[in-house]
Amino acid sequence: MNKREEEKLKKQQEKLQKELERTEAMSVYEKEYSDCTYICGIDEVGRGPFAGPVVAGAVILPKDDPILYLNDSKKLSEKKREALYNEIMERAVATGIGIVSPARIDEINILQATYEAMRMAIGNLKVQPDLLLNDAVTIPGVDIRQVPIIKGDAKSVSIAAASIIAKVTRDRLMVEYDAVMPRYDFAANKGYGTKKHIEGLKELGPSPIHRMTFIKKYI
Repeated sequence: MNKREEEKLKKQQEKLQKELERTEAMSVYEKEYSDCTYICGIDEVGRGPFAGPVVAGAVILPKDDPILYLNDSKKLSEKKREALYNEIMERAVATGIGIVSPARIDEINILQATYEAMRMAIGNLKVQPDLLLNDAVTIPGVDIRQVPIIKGDAKSVSIAAASIIAKVTRDRLMVEYDAVMPRYDFAANKGYGTKKHIEGLKELGPSPIHRMTFIKKYI
């Protein structure tokens, strides 16, 4: 091995070591509650958009086989999220998704719809968790022990994994909606109130996936 190759290998090893340390630091809650057999991370995406559903993810990660590069889904590139999504779906002990429609959001409000999506995600797990690590909230109507963690998607690998599967699921849905209703730019804005989205809204009026309670001032 020449000097250049040695340097390259050394850099790769340093990078890997750094990532292992970061992952370890993001596993403090998982370590703290390690007496629990199945620890489940819960997170949601899509509370703020004008259109599309709210989606929650629930993930039970394997205990002794860490998935590296997990982070708050907003801090990852789309390519990285997609790659991690595939790895999580393949290697997690269990995953669950909950999707609540725009009509339901209008009916019960976004907070209650978020809780509903989270309960659905937990219900869709093939394994019953004995602890929930939640991003910031305590979910009503759930009789499993819960630990709410502020900014949990940046502090817990389990919550980060949940945020990734929820985000990828929702983003894919919005791309599909864009193919059917192209003039709102859903593929690019994912339902958030961008300039192009608002222009489409004013020109065309609401689509079947708009949240009427969110767009009152634009129609």
